[in-house]
Amino acid sequence: MLGRTEINFQTTLLVRDTCLSLHVQRAARVLARRFDEALKPAGLTNGQFSLLMSLNRPNLPGIPRATMGSVAELLGMDRTTLTASVKTLARRGLLKIKVDPGDRRGKFMLLTSKGLAALAAATPIWTETHRQVERELHGDPEHLRNDLNALARADAPYSPTSARAKPS
Repeated sequence: MLGRTEINFQTTLLVRDTCLSLHVQRAARVLARRFDEALKPAGLTNGQFSLLMSLNRPNLPGIPRATMGSVAELLGMDRTTLTASVKTLARRGLLKIKVDPGDRRGKFMLLTSKGLAALAAATPIWTETHRQVERELHGDPEHLRNDLNALARADAPYSPTSARAKPS
């Protein structure tokens, strides 16, 4: 029979008090709930708002289309999760999925007029909620954003959409 492995309680306290992953996850959950609640009158969740906002781009030369891959990368989501979210919003008529005329295997997404109206209703709510959250921070919000973006960039080769992240 194997002996029982013990971890010192001081280690538990150290992890509780210093683990960046724990603190970021906890803060992310709190922020998500806060924005979900705030955006409820607009009929969107925080994740749906972010997804629709990522599609809010003009159809002009030099501005890339919103492909599943590019949106998954921007939102830090795997394609399976993104596909489920996209299908939900497409069923609600908030976005359209189109076949890429340059590559019939590729797809891109577009906001519908109903999706744009939902974003227009949600944006002032997001703006005010975001302003409130920034006021509650003890440090510079831009510094926090830069640090979080630096962590995200450093992890890019291992992101959910990266070929390196998939098992061989």
